[in-house]
Order: sequence, then structure tokens, then C-alpha cells
Amino acid sequence: MRRVLLAGGGSAGHTSPLLATADALQRLSPGIEITCLGTRERIEAQIIPAAGYPLEFVPSVPLPRRPGADLARLPGRVRAARGAALEVVDRIRPDVVCGFGGFVSVPAYLAARKRDLPLVVHEGNTVPGVANKLGARLTEHVATSFPDTPLPHATYIGLPIRRMIATLDRAAVREEARTSFGLRDDLPVLLVTGGSQGAASLNRAVLGAAPELAEAGVQVLHVTGRGHEATPPESGVPYVVRGFVDRMDLAYAAADAVLCRSGSNTVTEVSGVGLPAVFVPLPIGNGEQGRNAAVVVGAGGALLVDDAELTPTWLTTHVVPLLQDPERLAVMGAAAAHLIPLDADERLARMILDAAA
Repeated sequence: MRRVLLAGGGSAGHTSPLLATADALQRLSPGIEITCLGTRERIEAQIIPAAGYPLEFVPSVPLPRRPGADLARLPGRVRAARGAALEVVDRIRPDVVCGFGGFVSVPAYLAARKRDLPLVVHEGNTVPGVANKLGARLTEHVATSFPDTPLPHATYIGLPIRRMIATLDRAAVREEARTSFGLRDDLPVLLVTGGSQGAASLNRAVLGAAPELAEAGVQVLHVTGRGHEATPPESGVPYVVRGFVDRMDLAYAAADAVLCRSGSNTVTEVSGVGLPAVFVPLPIGNGEQGRNAAVVVGAGGALLVDDAELTPTWLTTHVVPLLQDPERLAVMGAAAAHLIPLDADERLARMILDAAA
């Protein structure tokens, strides 16, 4: 019986592909023992146990972005985290370790190297992070979500996503989806989402454009994110507000277009299901969100707008005409569909099983 240790956490961008890969491993190798590695403080502490997988913990060691006291303490923190990862490895005795990047993965990579275990690295973004730059130097089993990610030994497989999304037939469940959200079937729908935590700039822009969207006959399904509130003006056109949606497959099926960030998980999901997108890259970081979206924008499946340029006026000028043009929406959806592979969960699972063998 194989034992696998999957390391990833800190954000949904690392945790979601981990869970998709864990599910694929169980389908391909029934009876396999899967243990996950994360932190007590971040999102993985809730969603990994809720998905039915055991979770072991290491200390959180974020990498400081500038010189200072935190940077001076970093070596000691990394040693402590590696020690915690080694304790887990020695106790569960995995046949292979797979990491998905982020600060959780660094101690897992170092522990795998110390115990001479096979290591698999998956990079979710176009621009690799520090953790996976390190991990890729320690193994030849490296997988990427995008074709031009600069990592040694890289194999482009795509990003593992949930099967309910990868197998979604939007047209087949459109009626059910719209009914579930209280949306009309005779008017176009704009889905707005900034991810599980929301995006204040997206929320402000859409609420500011709400009167014009209603006047144009555009319905809105607005997923504000936990902790965000939205009170749209009353009109005869539905404007549905949800803080969180756990059935994003239905949200995608209900929509004709989506306004969203361009994290790797979002880009893969919306393009994979053929949903025209307006991507608004997160304006901080190393620019990976803009590069994540580039392949879909270049193919004609999405529009791209800087966060600073996203205003109610921009939405009225660019998004309203798009939602009123079914032919253009169909062309964009066809351009986006299957542009990015949707079988990455099973491809990565096979890579993990092969490395273990």
C-alpha cells in the first residue's frame, strides 16, 4: 500500500489543487494512504479535514520581502519547520512527497531531501514562487500549470481542479443553476467573484454600475466574499448577493460572463468551462496574475483590465455591450474552452505514483 504526503497551504491557490490531486490519487489507487501537511492558522486547517483527509502541522514560516528582524530570524524558523516536517515524515513513512508551493512546502521539500524520498513539485502560477524554485532543484519530477513557467525539469500538465468543474456541461445545467440562484432565464447574467476572501475593488465597481447594468437588462450574481456586504439598488432586474458560494459549478453554469481575479485556479476553471471572462489581476505580488491570464486573453477568450482602471464607467462601456452580444459571447467561450488542460489532477496523480514506484 502506497503512502503519500501532500504539502500545501496558506491560500486556496495551493490547497485546492492539493485536494483535487488527493481525490485523483484515491480514484487511481484505491486504498492509498494520503496525509496532508499544512499550518494551523491558514485556510487548510478548515478545508482539508472537512474534505476527509488527515492534516499534520508545521509552523508557519512566511518569507519576508525586505531586510529586517524577520529576515534575520528566518534561518531558525526554517530549521524548526524542517524539524516538524521530519517528525511527520518519520512517523507516517511516506513513499513519496508532493508539494504545491508556498511556505508550507519548503520544510516538506527539505525533509524529503534529508530522508532521500522521491519528491514531486507542482507550480500553480506562470511565475514560480521561491519555494518551488527550491523544490525544482531537488527533483526531476516537476509539473507546471502553464506552458512557459521557467523551472528545470518542468512538464506542462495544467492545474488540478475539482471534478465537478472539470466535467461541467454549462448548457445542460443552466436552467437548474439559474433557478437555484433566483435568476431569470431570459436575461444575461454577469457573475462577479473575487474568490473566497472577496475583492473590494471589484465589489465597489460593480455596485457603482448597478443602475446601468439593471437598465441594460443585465442580471448580476455577486459573490462578495466572506465579510463583505453589498446592498444594490432595487430594480426589476435580479441582483443576487452571496457572501460565499460552495457550488461554483452552478454559478458558472448560470453566468454568461464573469468578472474576476486571475489566480491560476480561477483562470483554469473559467476558461476550462468556456465562460467568457473579464480578468482583473491582483495589483500586488510579482505580476503572476496578469501572466496567468495572458494565454486566455491572447486567444480571444477574455478581456483584461488593470485594477486601477476598473470603474463603474469602464464596466458600463465595455461589459454591458459584451453581455448584450450573444454571438460575441459564444465566440469568446469557444476560444477559451479547453485552452488549458482539465485532466491535470489525474496526470499529476500518475506522476506521483510513478515517482513512488
